[in-house]
Amino acid sequence: MKARHKEIWVILFFSGICCLLSAGSAGAKVNLVSDDFSTWRGNTGQWKIVGDTFTNPKNAKLLSSKQGSGVILNGPTGRTNNIVSKAEFGDVRAHIEFMVPKGSNSGAYFMGRYEIQVYDSYGVEKDKYPGIECGGIYERWDNKRNQGFEGHSPRVNASRAPGRWQTFDVIFRAPRFDKNGRKISNARFEKVVHNGIVVHEDLELTGPTRAGMYNDENPTGPLMLQGDHGPVAYRNIQMEPAGPLPFFAMDTATKDAKHKTAKEQVEMIKELGYDGIGCTAGPGLAEMLKEMDKNDLRLVTVYLGANIDADQPKYGPELKEAIEILKGRNAILWLFVLSKKHKPSSPQGDARAVEVIREIADMAAKADMRIALYPHKGFWVERVEDAVRVAKKVDRKNVGVTFNLCHWLMVDDEKNMESLIKSAMPHLFLVSINGADSGGKNWKQLIQTLDQGSFDIYRFLKALEDAGYTGPIGFQGYGIGGDAHDNLKRSMRAWRQLSKRLAADKI
Repeated sequence: MKARHKEIWVILFFSGICCLLSAGSAGAKVNLVSDDFSTWRGNTGQWKIVGDTFTNPKNAKLLSSKQGSGVILNGPTGRTNNIVSKAEFGDVRAHIEFMVPKGSNSGAYFMGRYEIQVYDSYGVEKDKYPGIECGGIYERWDNKRNQGFEGHSPRVNASRAPGRWQTFDVIFRAPRFDKNGRKISNARFEKVVHNGIVVHEDLELTGPTRAGMYNDENPTGPLMLQGDHGPVAYRNIQMEPAGPLPFFAMDTATKDAKHKTAKEQVEMIKELGYDGIGCTAGPGLAEMLKEMDKNDLRLVTVYLGANIDADQPKYGPELKEAIEILKGRNAILWLFVLSKKHKPSSPQGDARAVEVIREIADMAAKADMRIALYPHKGFWVERVEDAVRVAKKVDRKNVGVTFNLCHWLMVDDEKNMESLIKSAMPHLFLVSINGADSGGKNWKQLIQTLDQGSFDIYRFLKALEDAGYTGPIGFQGYGIGGDAHDNLKRSMRAWRQLSKRLAADKI
């Protein structure tokens, strides 16, 4: 057992939480491709170890090879067993290199269940159905209707020509289960990068994709490589723990006298290690997105509003502009909801709110976008409970809620934290946090850098983890003042310390 621990890291399931362990450091990494098949299970069929592969000069639909090690090839015809890793993984960061000849087909199944398609999609503008393209998340299958569903095409076609090596870099989050084995959150592809280009972000899977090893879901599972659909070669398959959840900065924290432009703000958060930004809709959105793409960061969410009073516009022109700019990115609209006719939290506004939000949600769905209702002190949707109530009535898959720590502390009782998170969890798309004082009565007390305040942020993050939350978390910095770089630096340091404590407490 000790020798095996030196080679692989394993996952334990304790109290409903997926726990990443290794005998060495927390950053242990395993390469599944070596000079033998010791990292793979049982019968490996016609898979063989070679030094390199290339297109067969006599047949462009086959791969030839040369002697050596470091590459696995699925035999001379490309029709053999699927190959399955001995190690099982939960949350994982993976690097996979692959090659297919002309017209070939394979797939990498995370946990043996969730497939990223490996396919010759070079030069293809539109394929047969969503998810069949290289880098696509393959479809699920409905036996009753005899048709596929929930296939997800890549944002862009990043495929190289057949016979060239290609790469996937993936951050994957396993589904979560409670102590009774009931699933409390779905599996999620946090990020998929194909040949250096982001093709998916924050994409949930409601169940296993078609042709996986299993129809059920578990906290852990092996990596499976499809070997029976055509010639394919793999090399340099690196698997390691995924690390903390994505942490982004709200633009309430990124602006000061030294950081006014999108370029200045984005370069600062890139330097400090943030994964992205949440910004306000408006004229600068396109420029912000351009800078985020340039720095390989994610524009997580855009903040804008709706109004449910019949004598007011339902939304401003910035909403349609944001949808057009962010089309196809699985981005989130952070939607606050206003009313002068109805008091904050009043259910009397529900019918009109459902009508307005459904209209926005349907526009967003056509652009592959989601809506996260934003509870805000003094607004009609003021509490997390309001957002959950309305989201349930709206009844759209792309409509969920946000848990804003500072607004919750302003209007609710801290004693309700665990139960409120649990009730919000089926709809929870986003969370914002900051340092705060327990019992605080004003924004100066309730919005501080993450390293300050008497409120127990660790307890809050632990409650989120126990509830199964695996989505993005943003730092709220409204009104803190001072130097933005210093505020963000201190908050990132606190985030990393909190993340390390969460990881250590799992073991």
